[in-house]
Amino acid sequence: MKTIFLDRDGVINRNPPNWGYVQTWAEFDFIPNTLKAIRDLTGNGYRIIVVTNQAGIGRGLFSEDNLKDIHSRMVAKIMDAGGRIDAVYYCPHHPEAGCECRKPKPGMLMCAADEHNIELSNAYLIGDSITDIEAGQRAGTRTLLVLTGHGQESYHHYINTKPDGGTDKNGCHPEKIFTNLYAATRWLIKNDT
Repeated sequence: MKTIFLDRDGVINRNPPNWGYVQTWAEFDFIPNTLKAIRDLTGNGYRIIVVTNQAGIGRGLFSEDNLKDIHSRMVAKIMDAGGRIDAVYYCPHHPEAGCECRKPKPGMLMCAADEHNIELSNAYLIGDSITDIEAGQRAGTRTLLVLTGHGQESYHHYINTKPDGGTDKNGCHPEKIFTNLYAATRWLIKNDT
């Protein structure tokens, strides 16, 4: 089965201002056409797994129960729109905790691959940040950057570095760049064989 890993904040929903955190369902705002994109991916046989850093838990800003409520409601809204999320993986740790799951480390992707029998070299990760792209590449997936969320900042990072890793300390660049998840979905459905 074809698999898409999606980052959450900045890909599925709008980022809160000033690098904040979505702490309640009332703060969760789907990016336009995201529900349609996920519906179309589902309808074309993709398994969709969300992988998201949620350091707000480690920072004591909201609880794991709050996050589970947000994810439950997100999945329900996606289902109501005709899409499906097969699993949600999240890193609740503080950025300085040194865990193996926080992107750019590939821990969430590796865990999902083990639990869902995913061939990572045939999977895609779609994200809006350098850490998403790096996590996908470390795990061995193909990577797509979207310009929503923090994507514009990430894009400027990429255009100011060399594809061969010249001035880029980690040398990672996405395979393709799209304006949003819906545009990436249109490309995948047409070109992923």
